[in-house]
Amino acid sequence: MIKEIITKYETVIPEQVKVWEKVAHVNDFPLNGGLAFYYKGLQVAVFNFTRRNEWYATQNLCPHKKQMILSRGMIGSNGEEPKVACPFHKKTFSLKNGKSLNDGVCDLATYPVKIEANEVFIGFNE
Repeated sequence: MIKEIITKYETVIPEQVKVWEKVAHVNDFPLNGGLAFYYKGLQVAVFNFTRRNEWYATQNLCPHKKQMILSRGMIGSNGEEPKVACPFHKKTFSLKNGKSLNDGVCDLATYPVKIEANEVFIGFNE
């Protein structure tokens, strides 16, 4: 069952976006933190990285522990690379491309984010 869930998460690049889903108002987000949203059976973590004035979206599913928790992870930087650390095991992932910054074994799916009229939209390919 978990393996089936993981395969549903695939990175979407901006050129692939067919649907921009409005998820919340910018003021609904914690500063330098994330929230989780559902879209067609997927849990997506959206991060307001205030210190960098940037927004990111990844799958909410931790690929290591198989729990929906990444929106509660701590965000920071590894040099110039924005990252999120899983709150359970502290493995870190790039918020730009989802790559594991620890062992390169487990990566995250990432999604484009845009802000229009102070509303946060996530890009999906279906």
